[in-house]
Amino acid sequence: MRERRAVIDIGTNSIKLLVADVIDGKVEPVLEDSEQTRLGAGFYETHQLQPKAIAETAEAVAGFVRKAGELQTVSTRVIATSAARDALNPTDLTGAIEKASGLKVEIISGEQEADWAFQGVTSDPELAHQPLLLLDVGGGSAEFILGQGEQKHFRESFQLGTVRLLEKLPHSDPPTAKELAECRNWVKEFLEKEVRTKLGPALKKETKLDSERRPVQLVGTGGTTTILARMEAQLDSFDRERIEATRLSLEQIRAHTQKLWSQTLTERKTIIGLPKKRADVILPGVVIYEGIMEAFGFGELRISTRGLRFAAVMAGR
Repeated sequence: MRERRAVIDIGTNSIKLLVADVIDGKVEPVLEDSEQTRLGAGFYETHQLQPKAIAETAEAVAGFVRKAGELQTVSTRVIATSAARDALNPTDLTGAIEKASGLKVEIISGEQEADWAFQGVTSDPELAHQPLLLLDVGGGSAEFILGQGEQKHFRESFQLGTVRLLEKLPHSDPPTAKELAECRNWVKEFLEKEVRTKLGPALKKETKLDSERRPVQLVGTGGTTTILARMEAQLDSFDRERIEATRLSLEQIRAHTQKLWSQTLTERKTIIGLPKKRADVILPGVVIYEGIMEAFGFGELRISTRGLRFAAVMAGR
């Protein structure tokens, strides 16, 4: 039975729409769209969502609801993640969205976000039975999920995000070598203090559990990895097959880091594959992935364009 559904995902950096036909638990995308409203702008000092960002987010959601309606969806689900769940004034956002679109917003937990990200990524037959460390880096948080198939051995959401880090460590234009070193050091220290003590033992256990001794693969999902894959393949538009076929070595990630951090914002906006509105948040994003690969000994990064929204659309209302 075919059912057309929509999910609108309100993130810290952007709002994303997925309209898909769901057939026997499989997702066939019909329309995917994104609009950057930077909900997390000016957020991390006060933990108050700002009126301008709220208004722009509500307007974007209402526009996506109209698009979903035009495609004759039977349901449209609106979910919100890191910035909304950390905010002291979440009802300002949910109220504005309900007024603009007529739909209620579900603010999901970090654990739910991690579960859905893993479920969505493993809907890809190539990744369905592989031991994976899935990393979903958003604007406000990063979800780490370790597992294989339907078994998850570790899942946790950490306060490590591109917008969060951009606001914490502002940089010059172009950034200086010292600013890059500071960003790298901050990520390294965060991973050592917050992530390694929890994830490290689980990674060791996962390696022992896998009887076929298949190595755990690092898979990234979300805007940063999709953009890095597009830059590597020089794709000026979204191409799921080519993006997911891309493999990025640690050396390639380091090369992207050095190039991006040596350019002005104007220069970065001319890079093929890098959307102009993402030319600022790509800087902390690439450093986060570089730091994780170095900290946990991964030589290669795979990319998945499926994740949270795929699972949410499968789940229905």
